Amino acid sequence: MSFDADLIVDRRRMRRKLTFWRVVTVVVVIVAVVGAGLAFTGNRGAITGGPGGGIARVNIEGLIRASRPRSEALTRLAESNAKAVIVHINSPGGTVAGSEELYDSLIKVKAKKPMVVVVDGLAASGGYIAAMASDRIMAQQSAIVGSIGVIFQYPNVTELLKTIGVQIETIKSSPLKAAPSGYEPTSPEARAAVDSIVRDSFDWFKGLVRDRRHLDDASLQKVADGRVFTGRQAVDLRLIDGLGDEQAAIDWLAKEKNIDPKTPVRDYPLAPRFSDLPFLHVAALGLLDAVGLNGLAERFREFGAVQAVERLNLDGLLALWHPPSSN
Repeated sequence: MSFDADLIVDRRRMRRKLTFWRVVTVVVVIVAVVGAGLAFTGNRGAITGGPGGGIARVNIEGLIRASRPRSEALTRLAESNAKAVIVHINSPGGTVAGSEELYDSLIKVKAKKPMVVVVDGLAASGGYIAAMASDRIMAQQSAIVGSIGVIFQYPNVTELLKTIGVQIETIKSSPLKAAPSGYEPTSPEARAAVDSIVRDSFDWFKGLVRDRRHLDDASLQKVADGRVFTGRQAVDLRLIDGLGDEQAAIDWLAKEKNIDPKTPVRDYPLAPRFSDLPFLHVAALGLLDAVGLNGLAERFREFGAVQAVERLNLDGLLALWHPPSSN
């Protein structure tokens, strides 16, 4: 019996040691892979040197939020020796403040570099705000463009709290402090206050469209009701300038800005992150499975769910479009 107990203890000790060294190996390899990946993408994005700079390709994807690293990267791009910039946009928008920040940063780049925006699949709401920083917007025929509008949403769980017998007690300095609240019915005063900031932001958005796209009041009225348009429709409505892809953008730069069409196009990452490098995810998952840490690999896979709920963390006024749920 004593021999069996000692054997069990030894096995447990060996298992703990094996798990420890597996974890150490995983950490070391992941750090090495991440470092190599970041160095690789950093080198790809560098637009440096003398007059031999290429055309910088900038990708704007997903939800748009305020980002100081992105603004700083665009400032460096404006001061670089890149001959021109092609901005690819595939975004449903995001916060109004984040979209305005991105627009301002791109305007500064455009002031020093010829710029063309290419809508790959979607440039709606805040994504379209960013696109308007360029004097030339191109899109695929079936791309989605527009959704000119502002929205403010908040859940109201008053009835749910009543059902479960929970009452929220609030003491505040004035009736409009922290209003509207999801814990109580929205008062007419609170609704009017929110409506005023939505309309003010909407007026700013419409003014931007009118000035940047040179639309009269009648033309603006046709496109500023919140709907989206295909690329072909957007051309007729003057929301974009033409149909085409990156090659069409290069052709326009060659014709209108005297950029050599053979100039190399180089990716310019705005903010390299681990989550921006899909091959690193694959490598990490494969490594975790290979060393027997299947449980940890499964948790890592679940991390992808964070991106799926990212839109739930957007606060404040939104310039955001998304198709209705299939449910």
